[in-house]
Amino acid sequence: MGTVYLARSRGGRAVAVKVARPELASDPSFRARFRAEVAAARQVGGFHTAQVVDADPEAEAPWLATAYIPGPTLSGLVTAEGPMDEKRLRSLGAALAEALEAIHACGLVHRDLKPGNIVMASDGPRVLDFGIARALESTRLTATGSAFGTPGYLAPEQALGEEVTGAADVFALGAVLVAAAGGRPFGEGTPMGLMYRSVHEAPDLRAVPEALRPLVARCLAKDPAERPTPDAIMDELMEGAGAAGAPGAPEVPEVPEVSVVPDPRVAPVVPAAPSVPSVRVTPVAPAPEEGPVDAVPTPADAVPAPAPVPVDAVPHPAPAPVVPHPAPAGRQPAPLSYPPTLYVPPPPLLAPAPAPEFAAADRNSGIAVDGSGVSLHFFGEEADFLWSEIGAVRYDRIRRDRVLRVAVTLYDGSVYDCEVDGRRASRVDEWIRLLDPVLRHYLPA
Repeated sequence: MGTVYLARSRGGRAVAVKVARPELASDPSFRARFRAEVAAARQVGGFHTAQVVDADPEAEAPWLATAYIPGPTLSGLVTAEGPMDEKRLRSLGAALAEALEAIHACGLVHRDLKPGNIVMASDGPRVLDFGIARALESTRLTATGSAFGTPGYLAPEQALGEEVTGAADVFALGAVLVAAAGGRPFGEGTPMGLMYRSVHEAPDLRAVPEALRPLVARCLAKDPAERPTPDAIMDELMEGAGAAGAPGAPEVPEVPEVSVVPDPRVAPVVPAAPSVPSVRVTPVAPAPEEGPVDAVPTPADAVPAPAPVPVDAVPHPAPAPVVPHPAPAGRQPAPLSYPPTLYVPPPPLLAPAPAPEFAAADRNSGIAVDGSGVSLHFFGEEADFLWSEIGAVRYDRIRRDRVLRVAVTLYDGSVYDCEVDGRRASRVDEWIRLLDPVLRHYLPA
């Protein structure tokens, strides 16, 4: 939805400030929905969410501040440490069910629960970005009747553009547990393929411990009425916790409300995990302790993210030119650890030079390249790839040189491409003139 800043309140508390992109701020529909969602999200307490502490939906660039939660995302943790066993899955599932129960009690539906939106804090998992998806879904940036969310975690009713209730979050919870166990409930492939299988095919639960499969299967039921409630999920997980040796999730005090005033002296936090399409807050390295500094961004200085446009990611072989990227060393990263006390670094004396970026779009599709990676968009769907997983990016002109095609090759060998219609060969030439140096900046030969 925009740029995320790590900042401090006037009292010195760490917060994550999300400033909406200009095109969202100019949309009355987004402002109305954002206002309603922020009011509801303020009511969400509990132990497993990042609480909203301040917001200004009426600002020139609407912004939202939540408590800052240090820790890796669930997707990052599973990548670093491997799949979870039954004990940890039960604890994770109970904590997420409790978070969903608190969110649903306020009349909210998360709509985009996934491993990248779950931060594994030292005192238990926290759910981020609740209340934001629905505000984004109502804008002109999403076509009427199209799905909003992340393929692979989308409930069938979401994929079909039907009415969405809290049962859709339960479906996503089941998919998250499969992912945390090291599996993929609907396999791999294009967003359209994932959504098709979520609607028509049974999930693959082979990675899930046998004792948990019946519950996860009910969460992933095609009919929303057949899915258990978050309360029932907690009861079932805790009933079997003794046999699995899983303790309940620890409780932490709620974050007190603070006042956040925008200020231009903090650089944006770069998300560490792939996300589609939401923004996540990731921790920064600890710095020497300093006195409280009022360092909250002003929307005027926010670096706007590329305008969201629809995405397609269909495997397709594409010709050169190729901009290679060195393969990773193959060594698994060490598990992330965090100090008991969070220290927020002071703002830099000079603003960093802006990172090069590129964006091209037509009415149906688009391509965006920036410091985080490459995003491909097509008819309301989006696929985001981080530079750490990209092996090469190819581009070429097709259809009498009036269409730009960009193909992303990942280290696992899969290829995703997207085509943008420039209508004129001169426009495609200009796009390539801008794209080539950006790719060479992030993928040096």
